[in-house]
Amino acid sequence: MLVATTLERVFLFKDKGQQVRLADPEPKFSPQAVQNFYANTYPILNAATIEGPTINDDTVQYEFKTTIGTKG
Repeated sequence: MLVATTLERVFLFKDKGQQVRLADPEPKFSPQAVQNFYANTYPILNAATIEGPTINDDTVQYEFKTTIGTKG
């Protein structure tokens, strides 16, 4: 028997060298809407790009990539 399940969405980004894992505030939000939702709390997300989705550990993961603070 085939059972379909919905995978949890998780949003990741690095802040000061630490991996930050953000829960999905609303499954109906697009990844861009989630980025805007969290940008008030994490201003670094305003300049981030979105990579993904990738499936890992039974979750759908999106990663917010920033270039702020890197040289070269």
